[in-house]
Amino acid sequence: MANFNKVILAGNLTRDPELRYTPKGTAIAKFGLAINRTWKNDAGETKEEVTFVDIDAFARQAEVIAQYFKKGRPILVEGRLRLDQWDDKQTNQKRSKLGVTLEGFQFLDSGRTDGAPSEARQRPGGVAAPAAAPEPAAEAETVPHEEDDVPF
Repeated sequence: MANFNKVILAGNLTRDPELRYTPKGTAIAKFGLAINRTWKNDAGETKEEVTFVDIDAFARQAEVIAQYFKKGRPILVEGRLRLDQWDDKQTNQKRSKLGVTLEGFQFLDSGRTDGAPSEARQRPGGVAAPAAAPEPAAEAETVPHEEDDVPF
């Protein structure tokens, strides 16, 4: 049986990212994301619901998020679902919560004043890279195409 665990969310940070480091020096940023949904019910009334999701980012991505993102800022997050389980010390009951482990992200707004790229892409395990640059003009082809036996 095949498995697939991928989440793509766009929302606003509910709090400033909390940046910490492991004893080995790996950066971890934790932040909350609020995703709003608006719809009209059968009576024509506008309804709204908000879903809150906890996100964990690691390594260089965590440092970039902590540097450039603050509460209220929009972000697009790509990652995977993770189930956290623990025993509640007060009630001695098992507890669990779904969260997201970040694999990539994108800046969504362009109203920047701190020098960050307005449309940067964050690759999994990498650093922010500017949005796709325009491709240079193609040079005239000097070698003629040979006929292939492929029918398409």
